[in-house]
Amino acid sequence: MTDNAVEFNGQTITKGDLLYEGKAKQVFATSDPAILWMHYMDQVTALNGKVKEEYAGKGQLNSNISNRLFTYLASKGVTHHWLGSVSATDELVKKVDIIPLEVVTRNYTAGHFVSRFGVEPMQKLTPRVQELYYKSDELDDPFMNQSQAISLGFASEADLKTIFALADEVNELLVALFEQIDITLIDYKLEFGRLADGQIILADELSPDNMRLVDQKTGKSLDKDVFRQKQGDLRVGYQDVLERLEDVLK
Repeated sequence: MTDNAVEFNGQTITKGDLLYEGKAKQVFATSDPAILWMHYMDQVTALNGKVKEEYAGKGQLNSNISNRLFTYLASKGVTHHWLGSVSATDELVKKVDIIPLEVVTRNYTAGHFVSRFGVEPMQKLTPRVQELYYKSDELDDPFMNQSQAISLGFASEADLKTIFALADEVNELLVALFEQIDITLIDYKLEFGRLADGQIILADELSPDNMRLVDQKTGKSLDKDVFRQKQGDLRVGYQDVLERLEDVLK
């Protein structure tokens, strides 16, 4: 096979036209209308894409971490879009209609939550906090409440109930997993999509690009905060996360 065609579940899947390019991934059509081809780029961004840099190998790290986390969640019964890896940086995913809402789950105070409410960082939040944002780079992903999301037609009340329940399930599983490898899951972003039959499933990626992860022994960030705060090479922390996950999930 070639870089643009792979054997998958007994059929040849060919990469087609570029459908979308985000801050860290490209999404392509394929010869199967129900499958998309996702490529992780080596680009890292901050301030909603206003600051960009290239880090060789970063895409491979994110792809590997994300795939392992999706596989772990699937083993626990969580339905998601990931189907399988086709290279170190590329994977096949189920085609979904992305719901233009981002769910941020906060287990500890950090980031904008600290500046918005004037609280100390790294304080445990009980209960955990779930926030909703409108997925729009042009508008800098503004905060949105549930009634706004419903009124604007992005999701129904039943959809939001499903989304928040899925987010809670994922949070419980990920917090427990990271605890096993001495990492605290501070907060993170999830995205969801609808399959052709209307089922809502977990989508996008699960990586240090959209999570805050802190080493419990050293207190060091193992995520994109290293880039945001100019603390060094973010790939060091990403590699550490990957190696710990590989060890516990092998």
